[in-house]
Amino acid sequence: MATLGGGCFWCTEAVFLDVEGVTRVESGYAGGALKNPSYERICDGDTGHAEVVRLEFDPAKISFRDILNIFFAIHDPTQLNRQGNDVGTQYRSVVFTHDDTQRETALSVIDEIAKAGLYDGKIVTEVSPLNGNYWPAEPYHQNYFAQHPTQGYCSFVVAPKVAKFRQKFASRLKSRQA
Repeated sequence: MATLGGGCFWCTEAVFLDVEGVTRVESGYAGGALKNPSYERICDGDTGHAEVVRLEFDPAKISFRDILNIFFAIHDPTQLNRQGNDVGTQYRSVVFTHDDTQRETALSVIDEIAKAGLYDGKIVTEVSPLNGNYWPAEPYHQNYFAQHPTQGYCSFVVAPKVAKFRQKFASRLKSRQA
């Protein structure tokens, strides 16, 4: 399992649904004080939750490190509490770890990215233990991009991120059946 926040969960979900080895993707909320929050509540920005995706994956097909490399390529980890025009703590860059090994891996990947100079700014991605603090988002948020590809936000924000992922990580795409 992996739990990642990289801005709007519709973007992150749409990408990881295409990743070979990822067996399940669910949009949700993590990191806040309120139990079982609603989208409306977390949008206020005062609950402490981030929009996240929870991924189930097969480690024989994809490693947590590889998942993180995709994650850092599809959002800007130097933007504090925002991604583009989405502003607020709910859009922060965050890796919620499930164990110490994930924490060590996340910190190592962040260090490698920083040393490689892939971004002009400082990486501000939070790395925090999940500690059971995850709540699924409402059903209408699940698989949102696939259900609403022509909706404005999906067309102008989600689709370009998915296209970038598909181009950069073509070898990681799930094979499509005809």
